[in-house]
Amino acid sequence: MIDFDDFDRRLLALVREDNLQPARILADKVGLSLSAVLRRLRRLREEKVIVADIAVVNPALTGSALTMHVLVQMQQAGPQTMDSFAREIVRHPEITGAWDVTGDDDFLLKVQVGTMEDYDRFTRRALGEDKGVHSFKTLITIRHIIENEAARRPLRDS
Repeated sequence: MIDFDDFDRRLLALVREDNLQPARILADKVGLSLSAVLRRLRRLREEKVIVADIAVVNPALTGSALTMHVLVQMQQAGPQTMDSFAREIVRHPEITGAWDVTGDDDFLLKVQVGTMEDYDRFTRRALGEDKGVHSFKTLITIRHIIENEAARRPLRDS
């Protein structure tokens, strides 16, 4: 567990919202010097508190307008089957998020595709051909409300 102070918490909140803010702006907002902010950001990255600097992309504008959440149930939930499936799913670019979950299902996948035909091809290739998969259930996203939990900003319809 990392020991955070109020400056760290405020800094993390600001970079969650917009990680492209210049350090001098962050310094003004949190009330620290530029060098102190740069040191803190470097430490937070070195300690893996900040694990990535990413962009949230509008899928409708990149040809992946359909978002599906897929609940996958494995034949057997043993470690080898689970690990094998986890290694395999990272090979599919359509999968933009994946979680090992509890309950009746074993995995939750976030899948982004352009069309239902693309989704059909994906499920046949990624789920239908995997002998470890018992069944899957698809939830189709109607509209995005919050894409990035940290930013807490709604996406606009395109």
